[in-house]
Amino acid sequence: MAEEEKKEELKEEPKKEEPEDKLQEEVVQEETEMPEEVKEKEEEEIEDVKKEELREEAEKEEVEEVEGEIELKDQVISIRRVTKVVKGGKNLSFSALAAVGDERGTVGIGKGKAREVPMAIAKAVEDAKKKMIKVPLADTTVPHFIKGEAGGGVVILRPASKGTGVIAGGAVRVVMELAGIKDILTKSIRSNNPVSVAHATMDALRRLKDPDAVSKNRGKAKDRIWQ
Repeated sequence: MAEEEKKEELKEEPKKEEPEDKLQEEVVQEETEMPEEVKEKEEEEIEDVKKEELREEAEKEEVEEVEGEIELKDQVISIRRVTKVVKGGKNLSFSALAAVGDERGTVGIGKGKAREVPMAIAKAVEDAKKKMIKVPLADTTVPHFIKGEAGGGVVILRPASKGTGVIAGGAVRVVMELAGIKDILTKSIRSNNPVSVAHATMDALRRLKDPDAVSKNRGKAKDRIWQ
């Protein structure tokens, strides 16, 4: 009987040890597998966050572009009918001159030609956007006296005190308003052609100098740099 009890104990002992080993192996497997799953989940979450950030940045850029386009204002200066004589007869088209500005010191002019007036204006506006310049302003007027020339057109710009208004007409007035100049005295000399006058006005604005930069270069006070 004693021998039979010993045999039964020997048989039962390995049976008890096997489940513990299996449980330990399963625990080890779970411990090794869980971090990989967690890492995968974390990587997926990080990728999702990055995608959302990229989408938000793209949306912000689109909004800024739209706002920039909305801020710009355009105005037609002149529209002319152009006739081109060819072997088969005459081709009629329209030439448009337009100005574009943000009324904050940025302005430009451009020309466009097409067989229809709306298309010619659209081309002129696009051309003006490519040729925009930054104008140095002194509050609501220009910083100093300046003279611009282009072809047969000559335009004089003179600073004015607040409340004077824009003393100008035709192409000069359009460019001044779109540039954000509210007080100025102007005079157009020689040619009355709106194209020449507009280009002369842009030449004058392009030659304006910033008082701060001039005073630093010359080492003089702002009140004495124009003397």
